[in-house]
Amino acid sequence: MNKWEKTKTELISKQAFYSVRYDYLKNPRNDKEIKVTIFDTSDAVNIVALTKDNHLVLVKQYRFGTENYVIECPGGFIDEGEHQQKAAARELLEETGYAGTDWRYLGSIPNNPAFMTSYIHHWLLTDAELVAEQHLDEGEDLAVLTVPFAEVRKMLQNGDINHPHAISALVRWQAIWT
Repeated sequence: MNKWEKTKTELISKQAFYSVRYDYLKNPRNDKEIKVTIFDTSDAVNIVALTKDNHLVLVKQYRFGTENYVIECPGGFIDEGEHQQKAAARELLEETGYAGTDWRYLGSIPNNPAFMTSYIHHWLLTDAELVAEQHLDEGEDLAVLTVPFAEVRKMLQNGDINHPHAISALVRWQAIWT
């Protein structure tokens, strides 16, 4: 397949966590130019955190787009210049109060390749323990859940966990645990 040619870019809006632009692209199949909306955001991390007694640390968090609470892995944006693993440790501690030292990288996926430029980096922590209280941002409202190892598959199968980034991370982790 041939590459799409970008003919022009227009910045539309710059916000705290993202910017929005229009890209004008020429379709190599028919030579027609189209205008697409692109969201530039920082890469992010999500964490599969396992406690020593085989519980998975999850969060139930309000998500503005779906206007509902979603059960997912803890995670968040990587700060500029921050290493992914440090971001994972920071986000886990801030959102849940859990920390640990036995980290393993599980890989990454595009955030949403249809219109976003960023990637989600999955991290596994196998010795998570509660060491502090949550320190949530003003825009966060979440509860910490610790789910027995054996229940995670059931939660995935019945749709209790339906955030695509969490599913991706848990599937990668599942490939290790089976």
